[in-house]
Amino acid sequence: MKGGCITPGTIAGLFCPGLLLLASAEIAVYTNHFLVELHRGGEPEAKQLAAEYGFSGVRKVRKAVQQEGFGRKKRGYREINEIDINMNDPLFTKQWYLINTGQADGTPGLDLNVAEAWELGYTGKGVTIGIMDDGIDYLHPDLASNYNAKASYDFSSNDPYPYPRYTDDWFNSHGTRCAGEVSAAANNNICGVGVAYNSKVAGIRMLDQPFMTDIIEASSISHMPQVIDIYSASWGPTDNGKTVDGPRELTLQAMADGVNKVMFLLNKLGKMTVLLTHTGDGAQILFTALYMEDFSEAGFILDLTWRDMQHLTVLTSKRNQLHDEVHQWRRNGVGLEFNHLFGYGVLDAGAMVKMAKDWKTVPERFHCVGGSIQEPEKIPSSGKLVLTLTTDACEGKENFVRYLEHVQAVITVNSTRRGDLNINMTSPMGTKSILLSRRPRDDDSKVGFDKWPFMTTHTWGEDPRGTWVLEVGFVDSMPQRGVLKEWTLMLHGTQSAPYIDQIVRDYQSKLAMSKKEELEEELDEAVERSLKSILSKN
Repeated sequence: MKGGCITPGTIAGLFCPGLLLLASAEIAVYTNHFLVELHRGGEPEAKQLAAEYGFSGVRKVRKAVQQEGFGRKKRGYREINEIDINMNDPLFTKQWYLINTGQADGTPGLDLNVAEAWELGYTGKGVTIGIMDDGIDYLHPDLASNYNAKASYDFSSNDPYPYPRYTDDWFNSHGTRCAGEVSAAANNNICGVGVAYNSKVAGIRMLDQPFMTDIIEASSISHMPQVIDIYSASWGPTDNGKTVDGPRELTLQAMADGVNKVMFLLNKLGKMTVLLTHTGDGAQILFTALYMEDFSEAGFILDLTWRDMQHLTVLTSKRNQLHDEVHQWRRNGVGLEFNHLFGYGVLDAGAMVKMAKDWKTVPERFHCVGGSIQEPEKIPSSGKLVLTLTTDACEGKENFVRYLEHVQAVITVNSTRRGDLNINMTSPMGTKSILLSRRPRDDDSKVGFDKWPFMTTHTWGEDPRGTWVLEVGFVDSMPQRGVLKEWTLMLHGTQSAPYIDQIVRDYQSKLAMSKKEELEEELDEAVERSLKSILSKN
């Protein structure tokens, strides 16, 4: 024990820290750390013994225990090579968005973390997803075992067989790809694996026709809600950079009715940046298909109400390694990190499943018209039109909104060139949302936007009370003219704090941060109410 050290004046301590030896699960491995317990008193004997061995300033040792080495791991962090998922599907290793080990020159770990959800036993069993599209090849060997024929229908030809119409260019393969991406069977030596490979998939053929009607769209989106848990609509108005269009009256009503009964997954019917599912943009996504090609969407969903799902998405999505030079990551008024391009980050299936196990349904949702400006205001050719609107968020009324979820800016505006308009809105807590950026191909000079509900989720969890700021300007150097005719502020959210009763497992999580924020705000407001009550009595 020469060269060692015992600190005087302590009852117990670590004996000479050194290098920790590797431990094995089967064989106990001891380190060169010691827990030393010292006797009180007996110093003369201890000093004499210490002097003989070259030590000084010690006490008599009562007990010394050599420390055994054992393992500890970071919560929520796993090495890529620790993922033990064995699939015999030949293309599974190429599905980087499921498990990214760096294949195809990708970034290891930049994936949906579905492996953890699978390991926890969540593979889509008992869930039926309706694919509203151009049909499904339900005879495909990677889909046949998961096809739900009873929940399927063809609204294009009015029969129960939503098989794709064949064309030489395989134009009607989109629905089959969507179905395979979600529900392709696992371990069958065919193609790849679906995100929820034990789920059932229903085909709702409605997209393969010369034109769409409100009746067909509404009928499709409300087909058999007693069986279909999730509706996938990976389509929308013409995506040409200049079209401004949305769902019509019957479809809007079907959507409103549906969200109270089932959970909708609308990828492109209504644009709302809450999260990022991995998209193409040069990266290949594999799927079951009529033939192989690139595809641009991947995602997963859980069996929860639509609002529960959105709260879980906000709380568990990760920034990961996403970066953009122009649009930086920022924090909103309650500390949630967001990005204009990536929303709240990449979906994390494992984190979502774990949080969902303890999840309590969020409080009732309320709607409040925060205020409106109806007087026409000219938009300057250079600079910006800046408008302010102060709201109490309907405080004192039945529809008071205290904790935000969605915010809509209903805007009517015309300009000499619609595509050059830029609209930003800033919340009372200082969060700026980009509502409209430049659209180079949009040269409309007549229609503009008529009561168009621009929406942001980047103020999630904030207190809406206070002054909102709207900025409208042109981004092109050419002389422009424009008139803003209406700005109505629509607030959607809860009166009570949505996370106060939620169970926190990870105290470094966004849920823990948000719950702490809510508790502090509730305490502050309770103190303020008490002071007002005291002052009013005096």
